[in-house]
Amino acid sequence: MKSFDDLWLELSRKVATHDSQSATVAAVQSGVHQIGKKILEEAGEVWLAAEHQSDDELAEEISQLIYHVQTMMLARGITPDDIYKYL
Repeated sequence: MKSFDDLWLELSRKVATHDSQSATVAAVQSGVHQIGKKILEEAGEVWLAAEHQSDDELAEEISQLIYHVQTMMLARGITPDDIYKYL
């Protein structure tokens, strides 16, 4: 099981090393517009799962949203610490 910070470290390493096999690197290279569209899609899926699906399915959708939010963070060059100061 990964935490938010564990996922962040894993994705950051992939981007830093320009891992050519990484979907994360490809997403970051696609730019904030494409990532933003994916975040909106995933947010909608979270909402629908909350309304109509099991807790496990909701948790899976939330994990996908978190992944895409972290991808946006990488694309924009912000870190978890930049976010934590607002929590």
